[in-house]
Amino acid sequence: MQTLNYLQGYPSHLIDQVNNMIEKNSLKKYLLKKYPHGHDIQSEKALYQYVMDIKNEYLRQSPPISKVAYDSKIHVVNHALGMHTFISRQHGNKLQARKEIRVATVFKHAPLPLLKMIAVHELAHIREKEHNKAFYQLCCHMEPEYHQLEFDMRLLLTQIELDGPIYTDN
Repeated sequence: MQTLNYLQGYPSHLIDQVNNMIEKNSLKKYLLKKYPHGHDIQSEKALYQYVMDIKNEYLRQSPPISKVAYDSKIHVVNHALGMHTFISRQHGNKLQARKEIRVATVFKHAPLPLLKMIAVHELAHIREKEHNKAFYQLCCHMEPEYHQLEFDMRLLLTQIELDGPIYTDN
């Protein structure tokens, strides 16, 4: 039985089920059945619009986001799937805050529900900096299936670690 880096902290019965799927080479089949296609949001402009649509629906009163981009420098091995940054710049005697969201490039070809989960997670950090109860409540408000999607995203990362990418250019 191997160490499943992305599933640490989950109950042992789930780990056993995933290990069983890996042994039977059925994890990839499971993921492709549940999520048959990757999304078509390939440009940073399209990604920005997608994230802004979610923000405008659920976080209309939150500060604006300056940039949303895919970032090849984010390594999921370091437990980062996306990043939110708050940059303060001085313009004259005023201080301007810029908020940016970066999504790991591995999600450029992932299924749309998993991209949405990453977007929702990073947007929730606009209101809640820490991963606390209020943070996860906000995530579930924006995406009711948030916890299942997070688990499925971890399954996808496990499969990618084992055999490489599942979804490629559409």
